[in-house]
Amino acid sequence: MQYITISELSSLIRNNLHLIPHDVDLVVGIPRSGMLPANLIALYLNVQLTDINSFVDRRVYASGYRMRSAVERPIKKVLIVDDSVQSGRAIKEARDKLQTVESEYDLSYMAPIVTSEGAEHVDIYLKIVDDFRLFEWNVFHHNFLSDACLDIDGVLCKDPEIDDDGPRYINYLRHAKPLYVPSVPVKALITCRLEKYRSITEQWLQEHGIRYEELVMLDLPDRSSRVKWGRYGEFKATYYKHSSALLFIESSANQAETIAKKSNKPVICVETNKLIDYSLSYNSLKQKSANRFPGLYNRVRSLPPFLHKACRLIIP
Repeated sequence: MQYITISELSSLIRNNLHLIPHDVDLVVGIPRSGMLPANLIALYLNVQLTDINSFVDRRVYASGYRMRSAVERPIKKVLIVDDSVQSGRAIKEARDKLQTVESEYDLSYMAPIVTSEGAEHVDIYLKIVDDFRLFEWNVFHHNFLSDACLDIDGVLCKDPEIDDDGPRYINYLRHAKPLYVPSVPVKALITCRLEKYRSITEQWLQEHGIRYEELVMLDLPDRSSRVKWGRYGEFKATYYKHSSALLFIESSANQAETIAKKSNKPVICVETNKLIDYSLSYNSLKQKSANRFPGLYNRVRSLPPFLHKACRLIIP
């Protein structure tokens, strides 16, 4: 699994501008995700921008003074951009939509990130990623969340400024400001909120349209008991490890590390905007062993993750 951030997408485009034709007159994004790289490319090249439907209707977006200062020229060369291409379905749909205008323009198709299969459907790409990948800009709207566990505080809503186990905390639970609201059902919500606040939490989730299969809460009597107990990451990791979930999205960097280590499953940390995946390094190590040192593979494959560093001394 790979988690690609907006910052990484921006760097990928910026560091590979030489692969993008600079003589295009217009950049056309495929909504919605394709508008993100299309906008960046149009800004870097200082050319006009529009979306695919507007392009078919012969409309481009209004521009600021920097664009007005550029040399005006008729639109002939057009770059069609999506954020990624996997099977090529979206690009095929775009080509079909542009059949009515393709004879009038010199069209080329691009996606910064493609699979090996998807590369065949575009003229320009910047990176091949064949692993399963999630993007920061749509992770909370991906069907994969049906196989994911999510933290609540710091992910679905702002972390509480006051946790006094009293009226002010209850007010927070009732009126917490939402952060990331998934538009698809989630497998499980795992929180260290106390079980006694279940009904308030369920009401808040319902009010914000957050759908889930299960809500797992901490069954301790009060805040002081929870603070004294303190094993928040272990609590979340235990459920995650023994569930069928394939991803955990956690707010706290410390807890995310604990969850990833204890479960040996991938965790996306909202605080750091990073994917933590110790299982990835271990599986990669075992595959490297099988390919380069077949005689050692049967030994290496049975080693636990804490021996990763020792294994790297043997298998570079």
